[in-house]
Amino acid sequence: MSQKISAGEFILDSVLKRDIFSTIERGIWRDASVDHPAVRRRYDDVKWWVKPLARSFARREAKALRRAEGSGHTVPVYALEEGYLVRGFVDGVPLQLARPYGDLAWFRSARAGLREVHRRHIAHNDLAKQQNWLRAADGSAVLMDFQLAVCFSGRSKLFRIAAYEDIRHLLKHKRSYCPEALTPREKKILARKSIFNRVWMATGKKAYIFVTRRLLSYQDTEGRGPRAMQEGPRITPVIAGFGGVHDVHITDFPTAGGSFGLYAFVEAEPSVTAEALRTHVATRLPGQLPPEHIQIVPALPRGTDGTVRDDLLRLVALNQIDQMALLPKTEPEAAALEPIVRGRLNLTDRMRRGI
Repeated sequence: MSQKISAGEFILDSVLKRDIFSTIERGIWRDASVDHPAVRRRYDDVKWWVKPLARSFARREAKALRRAEGSGHTVPVYALEEGYLVRGFVDGVPLQLARPYGDLAWFRSARAGLREVHRRHIAHNDLAKQQNWLRAADGSAVLMDFQLAVCFSGRSKLFRIAAYEDIRHLLKHKRSYCPEALTPREKKILARKSIFNRVWMATGKKAYIFVTRRLLSYQDTEGRGPRAMQEGPRITPVIAGFGGVHDVHITDFPTAGGSFGLYAFVEAEPSVTAEALRTHVATRLPGQLPPEHIQIVPALPRGTDGTVRDDLLRLVALNQIDQMALLPKTEPEAAALEPIVRGRLNLTDRMRRGI
């Protein structure tokens, strides 16, 4: 599926994320017969009362990214139209998936990138979220999601406060992954919140939570839809109780049709079939839609602590297999993952491209 925008064309590959404010799609931006990996943030189909805010977010992001162009740590803007923002795609994974324990080189890159952004008088204002930091394929840091960014005309007092908070949020991530590398000065920054932050936590954040969660029913679930959050916990124990099933992990994937599908990875004996599990769910949970994809696997990938690697399975559900190499994996995890990837069921991107 393609969409004409300005002098270029966006060709849809797959849907990465969806929330109340926008849908994030991965694809190709074709401009003058040149193809660029791209991401489209579209808000043309959001609720009418959300659209003004979504439009403001898109324009704010485009303005910040255009000013940050050339920093080496952000992505280019290809198009901004009513209902759409198209920007560059980075071959990388967010911080919470990359888990850069002991990776001082990444944090040096992140600090350099933030310095370049601040040099252009841009305050990001949303760097507490790990998903707004990427670890690129070459190991460098990339700043993402400038929807809340503010472009200042100079180094005003307000800019310096906002920039300080950007730095402090980066140091919080460093404390999580490289605590032994924190310098005495960095520890002082972590211990000292700005007056702006203290006022925000006491007043503005409460209002923000009320508007987004109570009025708009929005929660930042890193792209997970309501079906995974609400239906997944109901379906999981039902499937787990089926004879021959050892474990179940359910995630979701946004669809091009504007909704979410469920993907169940079921560790079970070879005699267990997906059709039998669908019948079982329908019997035990009348009226409940079973997962669109049920993949029977010999073993689920587990970390050293025994927990299932949701980050790996989520990439399979999204069919973002090219990003898999960017995640850390032990040999046992890689061995468990290999047959899952080979037998994956969500191939919608191939269907769109006629493969």
